[in-house]
Amino acid sequence: MDSVNLTDHFLIAMPAMDDPYFSRALVYVCEHNDQGALGIVVNKPLDMPLQDLFEKVDIPLDAAGLNNLPVYFGGPVQTDRGFVLHRPVGQWQSTLAVNDEVGLTSSRDILVAMGRQGQPSEVLVTLGYAGWGAGQLESELAQNGWLTVRADPSIVFSLPPEERLAAAMLALGIDFAHLAEDAGHA
Repeated sequence: MDSVNLTDHFLIAMPAMDDPYFSRALVYVCEHNDQGALGIVVNKPLDMPLQDLFEKVDIPLDAAGLNNLPVYFGGPVQTDRGFVLHRPVGQWQSTLAVNDEVGLTSSRDILVAMGRQGQPSEVLVTLGYAGWGAGQLESELAQNGWLTVRADPSIVFSLPPEERLAAAMLALGIDFAHLAEDAGHA
């Protein structure tokens, strides 16, 4: 497969994906290069409100409106660590700028700012992330494990989690209900 950079794209799990972590998953790819890929599953909320996570890490959550936001399953790697997908990118201690608008931060300072000022206000907080080694994602793509489409941040930050997968599919012009389980090669 030719070299392709899927940074700032969605990965849409094909219906035949039998990995329980990624079945019906929508993954936002934050980084993709010759060493591998890193993404965040954006449509699988956990049964944990943000307030509970902040209590566990001993950070006050005084900002109104964030308490009941869900924490998400971000992927099976480092599920004991928190990651914040957010816009705007801002200036944090440990941020991967996905593009000029969206960042992924793993440092505590963003949580403190969220707790005090509610900023950044457009956030998706996860436990864990999805990671692929060199060539692994390309191999999964060649085996029809994923569909890809340029990411639209409004899908992540403006839609409820249960609508995100369908919205990403519609960006491709595909209705998920009509997607076949098997794909062929020309």
